[in-house]
Amino acid sequence: MDSAEKARGPDSILVPQANETSQSYSTPCNTPENPQNISNLPVEEAILTSAPNVPPPITRDHPVLLQVPLTTSIKSKQLTSQYKYEQWTFNGTVPGPFIRARVGDTVELSLTNRDESGNPHNIDCHAFLGPGGGSALTTAEEGQTKTARFHLTCPGLYLYHCAAAPVPVHIANGMYGLMYVQPEKDLDPVDREYYVMQSEFYHEAPEIEDNGKPSSTVEFSYPNALREEPSVVVFNGSEAALTRDKPLKACVDERVRIFFGNAGPNITSSFHVIGSNFEKVYRDGDIVSPPGRFVQTVSVPPGAATVVDMKMVVPGTYTLVDHAIFRLDKGAVGYLNVAGEPRGDMYHSEEPPAPCVGCKLHP
Repeated sequence: MDSAEKARGPDSILVPQANETSQSYSTPCNTPENPQNISNLPVEEAILTSAPNVPPPITRDHPVLLQVPLTTSIKSKQLTSQYKYEQWTFNGTVPGPFIRARVGDTVELSLTNRDESGNPHNIDCHAFLGPGGGSALTTAEEGQTKTARFHLTCPGLYLYHCAAAPVPVHIANGMYGLMYVQPEKDLDPVDREYYVMQSEFYHEAPEIEDNGKPSSTVEFSYPNALREEPSVVVFNGSEAALTRDKPLKACVDERVRIFFGNAGPNITSSFHVIGSNFEKVYRDGDIVSPPGRFVQTVSVPPGAATVVDMKMVVPGTYTLVDHAIFRLDKGAVGYLNVAGEPRGDMYHSEEPPAPCVGCKLHP
C-alpha cells in the first residue's frame, strides 16, 4: 500500500490526484441521439388558465410542439383586506397560469419581459431537464422576448418560477406557477379539477402618510424574508382568493381533484381540507406510483406539489387550510362549497348547527 492509500484509509473515496489519470474523468459521455425531429411535430398553442381553473385533459395520443407564451409585469393587487402590494406576475396573475402538457411534448416557451422596473426575468421549470431548468436560456431584459424549447420526458406535477437574481426575491413577490406533464395514460377522470397554490408574502410595516394615517400599500421586506417570518400566508395570491372572490364549488357525489403547489419561498405546507380526507394522494407530484389512500393531511415543502382527490359526500362548506393552524390568521384559508341534498345517514344531529361567531374555519 503506498503512502497516498494509507492517508486515504480503507473507507475513503478515491479522488484522482493532480498527477493521476482516471478513465471516469477523461472518457467523454455518450451523446444520445435527438429523440425526435422537431420540424415534424404538429404545432399547438397551450391552453393557459388562471387559478383556480385547470385546462381540460389532453385527449391526443401523440406529441406536439406546444407553444407557451408567458409575459412578466408588475401589478398592484389587494393582498389582504387592509393592504395592497406590488406583485411580480406571469401573465398578470399570482400564481402564474396553469400549464398542461403531455409527456413526449416539446414545449416552446416564449418569455416576454414587460416589467417597467427594469428587472430581468426568466423561467426555471422543474419539469425541464438541463442546467438551471431553462433559466439561462429564457432570461429576458426589459422589452425582450426569449424563446427556448424543452422536451418533456417525465410525467408529473411540477413547479415553475423565476430564477433571475436575486432568486428568492422574485419568488417572494409572486413569480411562480404549476405545470402538469400528463402521462400517456392520464389519472382516472374526476368531475372537477382545481389549481391551488400556497405562498408567503413578506412586507414592511405601512408607511405613515401626510395625513397621519397608515398607507394602504405595503412593500417587500427582505429582512423579514431572510428571517423566514411571513407577514401573509395565502392560497392563490391573496387572502380572499378562495373565500370571497372564487370559492371552489362541487356537488354531492362528485370527485374533486386539486393540483396543489407550494411556492414557499420558505415554509412547508401541511395541506388539509376540514371535513374531508384525500381519497387519493399523489405525493410530491408523483403520478406514476400508486397513490396514498384516505390521507388526512399532506406535507408539501417549498418548490414541490401534490395531487389530491376527494369524494364529496355531505353538502356544505369545506375549508382549505395549512394545518400549521396559526397561519389561518395570516390568510391561509379557502372554501369549497358543496351543493346537494342533506345526508342524514352520514352527518346528523337533532340540534341545529351553531358555528362560533366570527369563525373563519366553519362559515
